[in-house]
Formats: sequence, structure tokens, C-alpha cells
Amino acid sequence: EKIEKLKKKNLSNILFLIISKSGNTTETISNLLSLNIIRTNSKNIILISQKNNSFLHTLSKKKNIFHISHKDYLGGRYSVLSETGCVPAYLMGLNISRIRKNLLIHFKPPNSNYLKDSVKKMSVMLNKKKFKTIVMVNYIPELNDFLYWNQQLIAESLGKNGKGFLPLVSTAPKDHHSLLQLFLDGPKDKIFYFFNLDKINDKKINSKIFGKPGKYLNKKSLNQIKNSQKDSFIQALRKKNIPIREFKLKNLDEETLGELFSYFMLEISMIGLMNNSNPFDQPAVEQVKLLTKKKLL
Repeated sequence: EKIEKLKKKNLSNILFLIISKSGNTTETISNLLSLNIIRTNSKNIILISQKNNSFLHTLSKKKNIFHISHKDYLGGRYSVLSETGCVPAYLMGLNISRIRKNLLIHFKPPNSNYLKDSVKKMSVMLNKKKFKTIVMVNYIPELNDFLYWNQQLIAESLGKNGKGFLPLVSTAPKDHHSLLQLFLDGPKDKIFYFFNLDKINDKKINSKIFGKPGKYLNKKSLNQIKNSQKDSFIQALRKKNIPIREFKLKNLDEETLGELFSYFMLEISMIGLMNNSNPFDQPAVEQVKLLTKKKLL
């Protein structure tokens, strides 16, 4: 459906980034061919893949299309800070140097102490198999895409040998009205990650005209209300001895984004290694890819 809508636009005015580490990803190639944009010497296409005999690299040479070499030692989910993520980020106007500025901060105290402690605790939880789900409760709409990346990171890196967490992104406070009952009164097999932004919102609500029923909201900002909902949720979870982690962001700049990416890649890879599994591959995914290609032959 999205491709059909895209076809109605003037595609020559759109820059297309076609990215596949292997250069043979079925979905990527299928979408590219469906758009019918491949032309010799195309100036509005950038191909990113390994330099090999793959479809994309061969296409770049045959049609003289600009090609960027993908590092062969980086898997898909771990390549977010390489050319795979940084080229699109640069074209979107982000400062790449600032994204990469604090990537090593988690190797230095006190960050390194927190990292080691968290890895130990999460490794124990993974090994005991009591907790099956990580619910990432998100109070920052701008962080949704990051959390869906994190969902893939956790699922593909740790879901092996009969172990793993099911990572879910929960949009808050919307999900307070749909999933909260289950979270608080359902099976105690979940770990909760809270993501919140410490920001000042000076715009206050005026509820005086509604009298006593609206008095509790008077002179409160939307951010105050949201934080009260979050803190109440956390308080209820703690009362039931349900494990939580809270990530408080001071801002949403490039440095913060880079620190988030690097932290979770370090933590998840270390958890996998401590549980004697390879956090960098996804053999079950590759099996399905091979079966898919066999069915299409």
C-alpha cells in the first residue's frame, strides 16, 4: 500500500537509500524492484551493502549507481552507528560527530559500575526463566523508533537455546487504559523498563471554571500529570514486588541518542555472552530466509 502511494509521486525528486548488509535481503530487493526506479547512472539512489557478488553490489557496478560499502563484521541490529544508520541520519540533518561523542562513556565509572551490575542481574533473570517479558513503557513519543530497534536487539540477541525475553513496547499513558490491569494483576513474569523525559512544561491547565470536580488539575502542566501517572504506576509495581528499571532522559539530543544505542548494545551483548550464547547471530531467522527463497525458486 505504501509503495503504491509512493508511485503516485514524482520519484525522480526523491532520494532512495537501499540498505542490506548481505545485499540479497528479499524484502529490500522486492521493494526496490516494485518501485521501478533503477536506471543507469541514477543520481537519486544510494546503495549500501557489502562488497561481494550480491544483488545490490552487482547492480551498483552494472548500472553505475553510487555504492557505500557495509562493514562485513557488523550485523544488522549492531550496525546502527555505522554507515547503515549514520548516512541516513546525516542526510536528515543530524550531527554525526555528536551522536558518536559519548559512545565510550559506559566503560568509565560510575557508568561502568551500573552496566556491570545490570548485566549480572539481567543474566540471572534470563537464566532462571521466571521472567519472560520485558515491557518498555514509553512516555516519550519521539523515542518510539529507538525502542522498536531495542525490541529487535533484545529478541534476536537473547532469544536462543530455549531462553530469551519477549520485548514489548508499551505506549504510555495510552496503555494505562488498556494493559495496566494485566500488568499489575496478571502473571508476575514481566520486567518493566520506564522511559521518561525530564522536561519543564510551564503551560498550566485552568480548571477553576469546572469547580470542585476539576480542582485537582488546576495549575498543573501536562508534564506534571504524565509524571504523576508514571510515578503511580511504578509505585503500584513496587508494592507487588514486580521488577522495574527507570531511564530518565534529560534531553533528546544527538549525544543522548548515541549513549542509548551504545549502552543497550553493550548490555545485551554482555548478557548473551554470560549465558553462553552468541548475541551477534540469528540462526533461526536465517533458516526462515532460506526456506522463503526455496519456495520462490
